[in-house]
Amino acid sequence: MSRTRIIFIAIIGVTLCIILGAIAYQYASNIGDNFGGDNNTAVSATPVPEGTVLITLASSNTKRNWLDQVTADFNSGSHITAAGQTIIVEVSHVTSGGSMNAILDGSLQPTAWSPGDQSWVAQANDAWRQRNNKPIASETCAPTIYAPLGFAMWRPMAETLGWPDAPIGWDTIVELAADPDGWASYGRPEWGQFRFGHTHPAYANSGLLSMTGFVYGIAGSSAALTAADIYAPEVEEAMRALEQNTSKYGKQAPALLDLMAREGPSYLHAAAVPEADTVRMNVERGDELTFPLAFIFPAGGTIWADHPYCTLDNADWVTAEQAEAAAIFRDFLLAKEQQASAIDNYLRPLDSSIPLHAPLDLDNGTDPRVNTTTIAALPSPSSEISAAVIDLFAITKRKSTIFIVLDVSGSMKGEKIKTAREATVEFLQRLDPDDEVGLMIFSDLVVPLQEPERVGNVVEGLSQRVSGLLADGNTALFQSVCDAAKAILKLQVEDIENGESRLYGIVLLSDGEDTIGRPTENQMFATCLPANAEADGIKIFPIAFGEGADTDVLSRIANVTGGRMFTADPASISNVYVSISAEQ
Repeated sequence: MSRTRIIFIAIIGVTLCIILGAIAYQYASNIGDNFGGDNNTAVSATPVPEGTVLITLASSNTKRNWLDQVTADFNSGSHITAAGQTIIVEVSHVTSGGSMNAILDGSLQPTAWSPGDQSWVAQANDAWRQRNNKPIASETCAPTIYAPLGFAMWRPMAETLGWPDAPIGWDTIVELAADPDGWASYGRPEWGQFRFGHTHPAYANSGLLSMTGFVYGIAGSSAALTAADIYAPEVEEAMRALEQNTSKYGKQAPALLDLMAREGPSYLHAAAVPEADTVRMNVERGDELTFPLAFIFPAGGTIWADHPYCTLDNADWVTAEQAEAAAIFRDFLLAKEQQASAIDNYLRPLDSSIPLHAPLDLDNGTDPRVNTTTIAALPSPSSEISAAVIDLFAITKRKSTIFIVLDVSGSMKGEKIKTAREATVEFLQRLDPDDEVGLMIFSDLVVPLQEPERVGNVVEGLSQRVSGLLADGNTALFQSVCDAAKAILKLQVEDIENGESRLYGIVLLSDGEDTIGRPTENQMFATCLPANAEADGIKIFPIAFGEGADTDVLSRIANVTGGRMFTADPASISNVYVSISAEQ
């Protein structure tokens, strides 16, 4: 071989290493940026060399591990289009509802989309058809795997109800939640009242499918229901009984399970989540759990979420060659080798001839004997059914009392205060009219601007007031936490005396550290905040706004109250408020 040819080959080799390294870096960055699934906005596409075609896939969080593995295998296999272009696939992990909305408003433009269930596809196609006289995907979106929905419950509690052999349905959950004797009715008075959580059906795939399964379970039918069936008095009564005894909502099932792991059985007893997330928690974080979790398939049937794969070929940002490449990747996902690997990643293959094995076994908290013949596969909700389920949830859900506490110190001047005002007004508009909201600001002093009142009565005036906020002075962070906690605790006591059941939350936005020093940090934690989080207690949702925020203190405030800390900047603050909306 000539010296010139050797040099040429070496140059090509180095170039390919640089390209592949860049692709791997960008891929890893996308995975990291999207961990937790709150990022439903567009991801910058990796620049690709000539002779390649890039496929971007927005995929729901539940199948993260499996899809990461399959994508890496695909990218290393030199798959090509008919024109000889090498296909590269990039995945971003998203929430189903959030990604659907982002695709429809154009802020997310993937080649392919894989939400948790066909119901999201139906909603997206209906919306796209109204605007463009055609669905967003020209072909039926093929299922990829099964991730059935059910209940994650601490194993001793599940066994008390008869798991894994006795049938446990939504009716069992409703009766236990509404029973004033709680677990005492099962001979375990030491466990107290039953505490339940589920994700918000307007934001999370697990929430929509769980609440749809609930409706079918209460109706006692596995045949397709109508919207009128959902509004039936007995269904509304049962959902109200459940929601008035639901202690925690959320945007993502993993976040609920994380809370159960962190706070233990005294906080939540069960949550409506996918099987995959429950088994993953046992396998990957078992050492953190007080007890193992058990996954309960609802006896009356469940939705076997099939995570459809949609090539968005009717969107103007997808080329014909990209659509072809996306179909090649879809076929790769459905091949038997990839389907078999789903089991190792806590998912069930579509092919029932592939035998289940660990980790999908009783030792890891799920029953491998269950299949679509032993537990009925309920219909995925249509757009009409989805809208009715979400509406009934809004009608019956436990209402919230929320205190918004805003930092208006001098460090908030400029773009920060402007975007904080705008995002807070959006948040106010998003609240249910029957929620209650109050407003408190702090700089040198803590100033209450609005005592909590019914949102429908104060939202317009309060929005105008927020729009006029100015920034100046120091940061009385610790005093604001104490004053807000004291004020909302007083309201909670009054509500309990009046027999009213509500959720209580404080949204605390700050871009800095306390500069006043009164009370001290230790005084705040010792005298103003609870020693331990309580499911029905006052939850604080701090927003660390910008790089100067005291994230250590804000994180501790969230943890001791059972809330959740968010980090935000002017570009992301609106999305953070959406997440908090789902929590309350």
